[in-house]
Amino acid sequence: MFENLTDRLSGSLRKISGQAKLTDDNIKDTLREVRKALLEADVALPVVKDFIEGVRRRAVGTEVKRSLTPGQVFVKVVQDELVRVMGSANEDLNLSVQPPAVIMMAGLQGAGKTTTVAKLARHLQERKKKSVMVVSADIYRPAAIRQLETLASDVGATFFPSSTDQDPVAIAEGAMDAARKKHIDVVILDTAGRLHVDEQMMGEIGRLQQAVKPIETLFVVDSMTGQDAANTAKAFNDALQLTGVVLTKTDGDARGGAALSVRHITGKPIKFLGVGEKTEALESFHPDRVASRILGMGDVLSLIEEAERKLDKKKADKLTKKIKKGKSFDLEDFRDQLQQMKSMGGIGGLLDKLPGMGQMAQMAQQQVNDKSVGQLEAIICSMTPKERRYPDVINNSRKRRIAAGSGTQIQDVNRLLKQHKQMSKMMKKLGKKGGMANMMRGMQGMMPPGGGGGGKPPFGRM
Repeated sequence: MFENLTDRLSGSLRKISGQAKLTDDNIKDTLREVRKALLEADVALPVVKDFIEGVRRRAVGTEVKRSLTPGQVFVKVVQDELVRVMGSANEDLNLSVQPPAVIMMAGLQGAGKTTTVAKLARHLQERKKKSVMVVSADIYRPAAIRQLETLASDVGATFFPSSTDQDPVAIAEGAMDAARKKHIDVVILDTAGRLHVDEQMMGEIGRLQQAVKPIETLFVVDSMTGQDAANTAKAFNDALQLTGVVLTKTDGDARGGAALSVRHITGKPIKFLGVGEKTEALESFHPDRVASRILGMGDVLSLIEEAERKLDKKKADKLTKKIKKGKSFDLEDFRDQLQQMKSMGGIGGLLDKLPGMGQMAQMAQQQVNDKSVGQLEAIICSMTPKERRYPDVINNSRKRRIAAGSGTQIQDVNRLLKQHKQMSKMMKKLGKKGGMANMMRGMQGMMPPGGGGGGKPPFGRM
C-alpha cells in the first residue's frame, strides 16, 4: 500500500533548499509536487486542499535547527499533517457494555465484509481474549451464510445458523439470545450488501441497527476504489450511526487515497486495515505509523508487535541457544526461518515496514520474492533428514535427486546451499554478539533524525 505515493513524495520532499527558515518561496514548488502526488493517489480534492493548506500553515516560519536540513524539517511537518488528516491516534473498539457486545458490519457487496467478520473474530479471540459468536443476516445470498460458517470453523468462533427465509431482525435477536445463554462476550453481525447504495438496503440496515443497538457499527470498504470509498462511506454515515471504518484489500492498493480521504470526509476513524486474504491479515490502524510508511520511514513498532505475536518464541529460543553453544545453523533451521517469515506476511510485508527502504524494497522483492521463498522451502523438503542436518554431504548425485524431487534445477539447489552458508556465517556472528533478540531491539534505533526523513537508508546498500 502507498507505493506510488511514497515514491512521489520521497523525491519531492527533500528538494527544499534554504538556510534558517521555511518560507512560502522555498516550499512552493514542493507543495505543488505534493498536491500532484496526492491527486494521483486518488485522494479526494477537498482533502488535498485542506492538507496542503495545513502543511503551509505549519511550515511557513518554522526554524531549521543546525542538526537538520530544511528537507528533514519539512518532512516532519508533512508527517504531522498526515497524522492529523488520518485521525491523530488509533481508536480501538468500544466493548465496555453488558455482554454480549454487538458489532454490526455494513458495506457494499464485494468489499470483503464476510471475510472481515472472520478476521475480526480471530483478532478479538487472540488479542483481546474474548469469546465470539458470528451470525449472517444476509438473507439474499445463501453462499454468504455458508461462507461465514466455514470461516467461523477456521477461526474457532461460535457460528449462529440462519437461513434465507428468515427476517434479518429475527436472526440478529435470536443470535443475541443464544449469546446470552452461552455467556458469549461479542456477537459480530454480518449484513447484506448491494452493488450500490439504495433505499431498500439503507432501510433494512437502519431497521437492524434500531433493533439490536450495536455498540460498534463498522463500515467495510474496498480501499482500491480510492476516493469513491470515502464517498460511499459518507452515504452510509448519513443513513447510519457509524462508529468506524475498515479498509480492505490494502495490500493490492498502491495508491492509498482511501486511507487519506475516509476520515476527513466521514469524520469517522479508520479502525482496521485488511492486508491480505488470510484470517490473520487484519491490522489495527495507527495514523502515525501509516504516515511513517507513506513517507518511506517504515513502521518498526508494528513489525516488532507482529514478531512478538506471530514468531514461535520456543523455536527462536532453541535456535539462539544452539548458536550460542557453537552448533551449526543447519537447513532445518533455515526452513524454520523461511516459514516464520511467511507467517509475518512474507518479504513484502517485512520490507514495507522497514525504515528507509523506499524503492529498495521493490528492487529487493524483484530479486527475492515470496515465490522464490516457496521454492527454497520445496528444495529443503526434498532432502533427507541427514542432508538437512549435514549439508556438506550433498554431492552432485544428491543435488540431481533433490532438484528432481522439488521440480527445480541443480543451479537452484546450489544457490540455496550458498545462501544457507552465508546465513550460517551471519548466525555465528549474531551468537557472539548476544543473539538475534538484539537485532530486533536494535531496529528501534535505526530511524534517522526526525523520524527517518531525509538521509541515507539505515541499512546502506542491500
